[in-house]
Amino acid sequence: MAHYAKVVNGIVEKVIVAEAGFFDTFVDSSPGEWVQTSYNTRGNVHYAADNTTPDDGTPLRKNFAGIGFNYDGVGFYEPQPFPSWIKNSTTYLWEPPTLLPNDGKFYNWNETNKAWDEVTATKDE
Repeated sequence: MAHYAKVVNGIVEKVIVAEAGFFDTFVDSSPGEWVQTSYNTRGNVHYAADNTTPDDGTPLRKNFAGIGFNYDGVGFYEPQPFPSWIKNSTTYLWEPPTLLPNDGKFYNWNETNKAWDEVTATKDE
């Protein structure tokens, strides 16, 4: 079984699981195309069945497709989360202009300042 994404005007509308032979007889007269996607591909890396361990498999179309994802004929990628974020041309993942601090604290992206704001707990939390 494999996963296939229905892409219409560069946007994924649905994702299904089917045998490859299904498309030999399947008739779909609606606009768009069906494109195979791999559940085990993320960031242009293929992962083992546990989906956490990279393996020697060939990544398929950069990322597993999700509804609302974009497809440019090369790979699938999420909609841009913020105007300042740039799509990595290798991984097809969005990257902020400033790296997320790696200090164990929680942060939210501040698009106005183009920086990470630390999330602080309030008394009610």
